[in-house]
Amino acid sequence: MSNLQRPGAHPESALGNRHVAAIASGKGGVGKTWLAITLAHALARMGARTLLFDGDLGLANVDVQLNLEMHHDIVDVVQGRVEIEDAITHFADGPFDVIAGKSGSGALADLGVGAVEGLARALEQVSGCYQRVVLDIGGGIDAPARTLIRRGRPLLVVVVTDEPTSLTDAYALIKLTLRDDPRASIRVIVNMADTARAGERTYAALANACHNFLKITPPLLGVVRRDPKVREAIRRQAPLLMRHPGCDAAEDVERVARSLIQTTQPGAR
Repeated sequence: MSNLQRPGAHPESALGNRHVAAIASGKGGVGKTWLAITLAHALARMGARTLLFDGDLGLANVDVQLNLEMHHDIVDVVQGRVEIEDAITHFADGPFDVIAGKSGSGALADLGVGAVEGLARALEQVSGCYQRVVLDIGGGIDAPARTLIRRGRPLLVVVVTDEPTSLTDAYALIKLTLRDDPRASIRVIVNMADTARAGERTYAALANACHNFLKITPPLLGVVRRDPKVREAIRRQAPLLMRHPGCDAAEDVERVARSLIQTTQPGAR
């Protein structure tokens, strides 16, 4: 790669794909993309060289939320016009790097499995140049999303809210992920919780279902409280950690970032 170098010795550099966190949900509307952006920002602020990859192949909008002008995107990569490193844009206010989809086009929604696997291989190649990679997976449990998860074998972070449909769809995503890869590493984030305690109750409902029917209990990575500052930052197309760094949701995501680092330390289970 012409302008990228692999990082030197670093606590995460020997972890393989465990330094890649795939942020996914069983359904849309749970704040997944905002959470992926804010988590990438938090990791970068902690000193990790970070890449945010917009893997929502149907409704990509990372660039919109960041008000970021992209010269190339993953459509250009898939169609062979550029190499994946040429689609990297630096978000200087993070600072972190972004590979965006084509916002609102749906151009990749119907990609075949072979094309998605090719994209996953390209991402795997470039991710070795970063200490942290946050992969925003499209909402749902369709084949392209699951192919990105299965092929890259990242740490899967399932985002859930207290809505019954969110819980049932999150359970379905976990079930299908384990069917694809019984050794998959899975964590849960509860988003838009009224309180930390309410978020823990939401997690307990999902964990109980997983324990009873799947015989696993995916650990809780963190709870992010509902915060009006989030909506305001999204409306302003500005990262929350820049606009309202001391608000409840910002503190919660930073706590999640610290937990993620601990989860992927050598020897962590």
